[in-house]
Amino acid sequence: MKKSIYILNDGELKRESNTLCLIMEDGKKFIPVEDVSELHIFGELNINKRLLEFLTEKEIILHFYNHYNYYVGSYYPREHYNSGYMIVKQAEHYLAPELRIKIARAFVTGAVKNIRQVLVYYKNRGKNLSETLEYIDQLAPAVDKVNSIEELMAIEGNIRERYYGAFDVIIGDPDFVFNERSRRPPQNQLNALISFGNTLLYTTTLSEIYRTHLDPRIGFLHTSNFRRFSLNLDVAEIFKPIIVDRLIFNLTGKRMIKKNHFQKKLGGIILNESGRALFIKEYEDKIATTIQHRELGRHVSYRRLIRMELYKLEKHLIGEKEYEPFLARW
Repeated sequence: MKKSIYILNDGELKRESNTLCLIMEDGKKFIPVEDVSELHIFGELNINKRLLEFLTEKEIILHFYNHYNYYVGSYYPREHYNSGYMIVKQAEHYLAPELRIKIARAFVTGAVKNIRQVLVYYKNRGKNLSETLEYIDQLAPAVDKVNSIEELMAIEGNIRERYYGAFDVIIGDPDFVFNERSRRPPQNQLNALISFGNTLLYTTTLSEIYRTHLDPRIGFLHTSNFRRFSLNLDVAEIFKPIIVDRLIFNLTGKRMIKKNHFQKKLGGIILNESGRALFIKEYEDKIATTIQHRELGRHVSYRRLIRMELYKLEKHLIGEKEYEPFLARW
């Protein structure tokens, strides 16, 4: 099975002996190219055109992050599955307000129901989350009534903010308090974990989109523009609660991640090298975890679930089957 490779140190990556060669201070390391699905570059890495041509031939994406763990962009090889027909269908559904909001509403519905599922899971384990659940239950029906993307995003934002506030109840650790959502830079350890986890999920989803007929530049909940991908942000909303947030609860609950895994930088708090490596390992384990899929009657990984969500969206766009978001039922 192909793997995601994370390069955290500085060095050089090049093509050598028809495979990938990583050169660092402590020597050379060969990475069998046939085992690689994508590369995540965190360190200062020298690359050349010959390498990019090789990665294009092997259909391997590179995701780049800066010194502060922020995603800065991707090398997205020539779209090998993109079809003109699917791009037209995506554009049709984006440009028609009634078609666009139908898909956007499904993304928010999936996100809210999965948020609720996480809260119920911890409520059943003795956490006092009744007020948060009541708030979400009162606000959630409005998702089906709004007629604009802006209103939809406002409802989703209000629900998520209240949900993040419940992290203090679930985690119950003074070293990891929420206070308020802060980004670029995160102002405390918990916000640093949320931001880093969400970033990894966005790039994972982008990599999965690459292996479908969909164009990542045309989203439905997040506005498409000239600068960035947006479809990966849409689809990731559904999976944040059950992948990223559950991972954070696991890391903090088991005391695996500690305050010494963070550092002050850029006027905020970010994971340091050891914290980043720990989080990445646990994240990769999480998305490789399998769950029983009721409709398929077999186990599938969370990464596979993301790909399946994209296939469902494709069927919706071509009029084959109406899209319904994935809902966790554990």
